[in-house]
Amino acid sequence: MKFSKTVILFISSLLLLNCNAKPDYEILIKNGKIVDGRGNTPFIGDIAINADTIAAIGNLKNKTAKKEVDATGLVVSPGFINMLSWAASSLNQDGRSLSDIKQGVTLEVFGEGSSIGPQKKIDTLTGKVEWISLGQKLNEMVNKGVSPNIASFIGATTLRINTVGYDNRVPTKQELDSMKMMVKQAMEEGAMGIGSSLIYAPAFYSSTEELIEISKVAAQYDGLYISHIRSEGNKILESIDELLQIAKEANIRAEIYHLKQSGKNNWHKYENVISKIDSARNAGLTITANMYTYIAGSTGLDASMPPWVQEGGYAKWAERLQDPEIRKKVIEDMRKPAIEWESLMQAAGSADKMILVGFDNDSLQYLTGKTLAEVAKMRNTSPEETVIDLVIQNGSDVSTVYFMMSEENVRKQIALPWMSFGSDARSYAAEGDFLKYSTHPRAYGNFARVIGKYTRDEKLISLEEAIRKLTSLPASNLKIKKRGSLKVGNYADIAIFDFDKVKDKSTFEKPHQYATGMVHVFVNGTPVLKDGEHTGEKPGRVVKGPGFKE
Repeated sequence: MKFSKTVILFISSLLLLNCNAKPDYEILIKNGKIVDGRGNTPFIGDIAINADTIAAIGNLKNKTAKKEVDATGLVVSPGFINMLSWAASSLNQDGRSLSDIKQGVTLEVFGEGSSIGPQKKIDTLTGKVEWISLGQKLNEMVNKGVSPNIASFIGATTLRINTVGYDNRVPTKQELDSMKMMVKQAMEEGAMGIGSSLIYAPAFYSSTEELIEISKVAAQYDGLYISHIRSEGNKILESIDELLQIAKEANIRAEIYHLKQSGKNNWHKYENVISKIDSARNAGLTITANMYTYIAGSTGLDASMPPWVQEGGYAKWAERLQDPEIRKKVIEDMRKPAIEWESLMQAAGSADKMILVGFDNDSLQYLTGKTLAEVAKMRNTSPEETVIDLVIQNGSDVSTVYFMMSEENVRKQIALPWMSFGSDARSYAAEGDFLKYSTHPRAYGNFARVIGKYTRDEKLISLEEAIRKLTSLPASNLKIKKRGSLKVGNYADIAIFDFDKVKDKSTFEKPHQYATGMVHVFVNGTPVLKDGEHTGEKPGRVVKGPGFKE
């Protein structure tokens, strides 16, 4: 069959037009096992991205894109939300957030008690006081460049330091009003709510009534009250009662940070703890919790000393510890059963269950990774005396890992329908200055451990339930819009991983080891992890809470 020149030219022009046709999408993720984050049954399909948004989900085999990602054999899920992150300082050092990005974390949530704003800044030349708000500090971080999205609670400790200082007293009406004004501003700038950490000075000095009053302001913006409760050990039940009282009287939703039962003599309280929370939920209160997936916690040696000696901040604390009479009293308090305060040293049970992991004084860094028992033996001093000496000599608190929890309780908690996850750690790079310090393995493995150890290996929960707990559950608790699930119109925060290869490699002995199995990660539609390697991109944004006003 012969075609005329006209027909041939017409067909050629059609082919040319087709070749020059604009692709349907910018990015097309093809043939992945899609786990949408809402608990629905996974399915094989494709996801299209335009700019920062999910543009289509389903069978898109006839569609084209500028870039294609073959996700055959891989799981495609929403990016994970770290409900308790201390990454604000580490992201200022290195915005890549490697230890978390390599686990699929696309949102870091700060503010357990302390927040990076509001902050008082004094001009050294003029003496003029300038206030930098929480919103301004978050924007500064994003402008500098960070790979994950960031969000924050306003810290109740920060509110107290900005008004009352480090004193153990009730705030004046004027001081309380100032706290409330700071909460109002923070909520309108997009804070998630109020975060407290009540075992530490000066937060320890806050009364229930004070917490209710500031929470009432956050409640007006549908914020969340989230708390490291006053006791996770001997008085855990009473401390949960306090959280429930704050939630009820302030009419605010509430969450418990890193729920646990600390100390072997408190492990049996698990059922009572869960029953108390479930009863409150059934009675109409909105109560949730988060956790990390290890039997050890990590904080400072301050959690081994009574709060009264810490009043006034570090300088006064260290000064008191050098007074022989005060030192003697502190040692007595450290040894007798702690009832009115939380002793993590007693929760650990012995000095060989405390690992020293963070010194600021270079001359002490050779002790990093040793147990308190080993250091006490080296120095021929009691564990209590060693704790006091180290805090003085370090010029600051000393980061310490405390083994306090039951693996059985950890496993039970993971299965709770209202439990999400937070690392309670910074996000590190396993290189450079970060290697000067040890850390808790949760910084490198908390989220990988949920998927690898507890979902795939131990089959505690299904994959779709694990992803729900890592994504849409915390997003819902935070009242975040357009994140936490794979849905057309949502921001393209996406984690793509090999379910068979996800593994937490970090250990207490060698913590600076990345988790494996995460293949690609997108934040706001931008690839930050490609074939397991960081791309160098820093598309992170400030994620705003429910009270945000333009």
